This record gives sequence, C-alpha cells and structure tokens, in this order.
Amino acid sequence: MLRIHFTVEDLARLRMAATLGPVTESVFALDLFARSGGAVHGEWRRDVRERMNGTAGQVDRLARERRPLGELLGLLDRSPGESGFRAGDAAVPWATATVLAFCRAAVLPYWGRVRAYLELERETFGRITITNGVECLLDTLHPKLVWNPPVLEVPHDEDRDVYLDGRGLLLSPSFFLQVRHCLFLDREHETGLPALVVSVPWTPAVLSDLVAEPMADDEALGALVGHTRAAAMQALMDSCTTGALSERLGISLAGASKHATVLRKAGLITTARNRNTALHTLTSLGMALLRGGGHLISQRN
Repeated sequence: MLRIHFTVEDLARLRMAATLGPVTESVFALDLFARSGGAVHGEWRRDVRERMNGTAGQVDRLARERRPLGELLGLLDRSPGESGFRAGDAAVPWATATVLAFCRAAVLPYWGRVRAYLELERETFGRITITNGVECLLDTLHPKLVWNPPVLEVPHDEDRDVYLDGRGLLLSPSFFLQVRHCLFLDREHETGLPALVVSVPWTPAVLSDLVAEPMADDEALGALVGHTRAAAMQALMDSCTTGALSERLGISLAGASKHATVLRKAGLITTARNRNTALHTLTSLGMALLRGGGHLISQRN
C-alpha cells in the first residue's frame, strides 16, 4: 500500500490535467496490449498490429522484456539511470523508438476521441471539487483509492509512505491504464510535480466504438494540416512550451518548433515568449477547427 500524506498546502495546490499526453498513454496501452483480453481488446490489437506492419515483433519483445510501467515511463525523462536501464545501454534508443512507433500505431489514430473522453472526466472532477470540495474529490476519485484524511491510500506493490510536503499533487485520468488502475509518479516529467494517474471507467462499448468506426474527423483534420500537426493541435489543448510539445508528440525539439511555426502562421495557435521560453496556445480558430474536425473542413470545400 502506498500512503500519500497531504498538508493543507498540498490540498490547496492540487492540480488536474486531462491527460499526461499520448506518449505516456502509449506506455499504459503497451501494458494493456501485452495482456490477453476479450474480443474488444482483440479488435484493437489487430488494428494496431496492422499499422505496425513489420515492427509488431519489436513491440512484443519490449512488452515482454520491459513490462514494468516504471521502466518505460523512465524513458520519457530521458534519464537511463532512473528508468531501469544502465547508462550506455544500447537498448535505450531501441526501446524509446519502439515506444514512439507504438504510440503512432496504437494511440494517435484514436487520440481525438480519447482526448475528448478524458476532457469530460476532468470536467467531472472539476464539478465535484467546485460543488463539494477537494476532500470529496479525493474520496470519490477511484474505487481502488481510500481517503483517510489527511492520507490517500493507493494500491501499490510495496509498502511506502510519500510526504508531499507542500509540493501539491497533479491528478490525471488515463484511458489506457486499465491493468494497474492507479499509478503514482514521484515526478511527472513535464511539470516536475508528484502525480497520480487513475484509470477512467469505460464499458466495452466505448473501446468498440473507438476502433469500429473510422476516425473521420481526425483524418479530415490530418488531411488539412498534416497528421503530425493535427496531433500537435490536440496536444496544445493544454497550453505548453516547445519542449513539452516535443515530449508529448515524441518528436525532436526542432521538429516541434517547426510545426508550431506553421500552425502559428496559419492563425491556429499563438505563442507568448518569456526570455528563452515559448508558450503555445490554441486560438479560437484552432479550437473551432479541432472540435469541428471534418465538419468544418467540408464546409470550407
């Protein structure tokens, strides 16, 4: 059992994110991909294998050899010593590339609907907090969690106490974290905050709808601005820096900067600069295009 100890400052600094991004979700999806499941999961796996083509074997190998989520999430920090890999281990770039390839096959094709689903979950969290307070949110966050003020008890492989000491906590729902249900991160790679990821409930029909119908809106948006830039717009539903955008998309810093420049020139994002940091945010046009998807595009043609 993991026990997270809150102070008054921690409760005041509780934050909620809709998602930790498609790359993090792909790590959770990889864990799900490696498990045997029902017909719905099988349909999703078949779709993913078709997209992976000849690289599906690499994904199977990674799932077998590096299944603990902590190891794979360590890759997102680009810190081999903390991720279960030895410094200089030649497997690190291979594993990183495999995770990113899997992300493109297993998560990005569905990201528009997954992201929308997670946004609704965050809105639900927000309504609970506004109506009944932070403690009610912690008490109802997930069936596997137990709130014994001022301690939140989380199922864990080891018996451990975590003291937040005024740092606060980042909460995030996850679509693909279905095997572990809840996962605590000592340091989320983008914000540097301790984070708690919780699975969102969904019926088999949710995933069935996700894989059964073509992603018409996402494909139309991709046809208009390009698939990577469409994914960048999805990632920018929460404003972020260029570095954070590169992390969310699993691309180079230069690539993220290039795509942000194109989107800015098209009037789809704005960029606020503070010294060496650039913060990108969707414009109203970008948000309308993202949410309107193929409908907006068809109206323009």
